[in-house]
Amino acid sequence: MEGHRQRVRSRGDDLELHPVLVEFRDLLHSTPILRMHVNEMIAQVPKTRKYRQRHLDSVEELLLLINEVLGMAPEFGDQNVTLPLTAILDWTMATSAGFAAYRDERLNQMIRRILSVWSEFLSSPQSLYVLNDSPRGWMSEAARRAIGIEQYRHDPDGAHWGFRSWNDFFTRQFKEDARPVEAPDDDSVIVSACESTPYAIARDVQVLDAFWIKTQPYSLRDMLAGAEEAPRFAGGTVYQAFLSATNYHRWHSPVSGTIVKAFVAPGTYYSEADSEGADAEDPVVSQGYLAHVATRAVILIEADNPSIGLVAFVAVGMLEVSSCLIGSDISVGHHVTKGDELGYFQFGGSTHCLVFEPGVVDSFDLRAVPQPRNTPSPLVLVRSKIATA
Repeated sequence: MEGHRQRVRSRGDDLELHPVLVEFRDLLHSTPILRMHVNEMIAQVPKTRKYRQRHLDSVEELLLLINEVLGMAPEFGDQNVTLPLTAILDWTMATSAGFAAYRDERLNQMIRRILSVWSEFLSSPQSLYVLNDSPRGWMSEAARRAIGIEQYRHDPDGAHWGFRSWNDFFTRQFKEDARPVEAPDDDSVIVSACESTPYAIARDVQVLDAFWIKTQPYSLRDMLAGAEEAPRFAGGTVYQAFLSATNYHRWHSPVSGTIVKAFVAPGTYYSEADSEGADAEDPVVSQGYLAHVATRAVILIEADNPSIGLVAFVAVGMLEVSSCLIGSDISVGHHVTKGDELGYFQFGGSTHCLVFEPGVVDSFDLRAVPQPRNTPSPLVLVRSKIATA
């Protein structure tokens, strides 16, 4: 952040705001309540030792820092993806004004427009500059180890490994034999839809529940964005798992069956669970809440196995990770075989849920059982067994 601020300040008066940020500035000038919240969320960041190096001093600086991000691609850092927009905003998310601001539909529409502009850059060849062998490049030795590039389709001798853009690199595909479908001929075996770390298993979930409280219970109608099929899952089970930013980010069908519904529900981008207090600046602790309010893809599959019935897959965008892209052939009536691709996240770390009808899951595989908080959970490989019907 310090280097980012220095780059922006070095440009001095020559820095011109991108038109989308001029829109953002005009929105704040014309919307007094939203302007108050955005100013206050910056001012309310604590003054304690942890926050002594300020991320932001003013709304004007906020606009200039975001402006710089629109021409940047995420770098590699400390075994992870650096999230340049989140780095600017993260401390504001856990302030009382931030909780209010990031739930405001006007601000979310504006963030959606900013992210669309940024996504255009990340999908262009100009974004490939981070695929190099410098310490912060994705072709460095440390980055290679962190992502396990040898598992993925790439050209080891080609420029930028043969990828066409940052987004093309981020949505890289496994080699054909890297992640085989476990028990492909046994339709009672349910497999992992994503390469992910278990977060929660909840049973006897309700159609409507108070998802915003400390325990973040699941509320089916909200999670499924009002889908009329939600009552079928009442009393059933939700499995949720987290995708790290260096993981594979494509989704695969947990069962064989027919697509009943597939859509993207627009939602929030930086809204976190205020029931988590100051911890809410880490979005990982708000995953249950985010499954109900963040931008997400909802795919309902009627399983071929009648003992499984209807299964819901919910891909949940976190922070700037909001490009939930459903596969072009994933539409009503299309049949998928267990392990087939459903779609993908276009950027960053995310979370997902699988929802089952009551009485369906006989047992979860030990690999899929979440560990207590602050205890590392093993990575569950995509298309590996997570449960038995």
